[in-house]
Amino acid sequence: MEISFYSLSSGSSGNCYYIGNESCGILIDAGISARSVTRYLKEMDISITTVMGILITHNHSDHIRGLEVLARRYNLPVYTTRKIWNSILTSQKGITPGCIREVTLQQQFKLAGFDIEVFPVNHDAPETIGLHICAGDKKITIATDLGHICGISAPYIRRANLLVIESNYDEEMLVKGGYPYFLKKRILSDHGHLGNDQTSEFLAGMISDELSHICLAHLSKNNNTPEKALNKLRHTLEKHGISLNGKTSIKVLNRDVPTGVIRI
Repeated sequence: MEISFYSLSSGSSGNCYYIGNESCGILIDAGISARSVTRYLKEMDISITTVMGILITHNHSDHIRGLEVLARRYNLPVYTTRKIWNSILTSQKGITPGCIREVTLQQQFKLAGFDIEVFPVNHDAPETIGLHICAGDKKITIATDLGHICGISAPYIRRANLLVIESNYDEEMLVKGGYPYFLKKRILSDHGHLGNDQTSEFLAGMISDELSHICLAHLSKNNNTPEKALNKLRHTLEKHGISLNGKTSIKVLNRDVPTGVIRI
């Protein structure tokens, strides 16, 4: 089975991804408007009616901004943990009980023909999850909004054929930039975000022939650039004597507009 991955948006203004097979698919997060979601999907010849559900990683607004409208307008089931649900429903009161689906950490469930596990990651929200999505022997892992890669999340990341991983900031840009001290401290903390240095070093230690695509995601508009993220990764791989030889594709996901579809 061929799996399609499509990034609708991957930045501070909103995060939303689509993963689909031949007949249907799922959304990961809904941080952009329902109108933008349907428009971007239509541009890829994907009907919103083929979306079987939405998976939510945590309650920050750049991940749930369009959730209430999408769920209500299209009667879509929404999947996340109980703790995340409790944090979402305090603000998004228009989500009907019929749309609510609770999932349990590290327990597999099925949706749209995929086998899915959610796993905990470290971020400053009531709870934040990463996603491991499988169809046969093809595996996608999505791990964004995490301050460090812990012993639980690392195995899911290492098993991926297509990996979507955060590379949020360039440390020099962040430290020398105009953000207030408390915000810099939060971003740099173990419950903040992964920077280019952390992501690159981790990837250098896990590259294998099984990893066909690396997608660097959730780049900061103010504290990073696609060029810095890519150059850091390439330099780190070179430092460790790693040559990809065309085996692994590296792409930076656009912050505010769709990135072309990837198929595995």
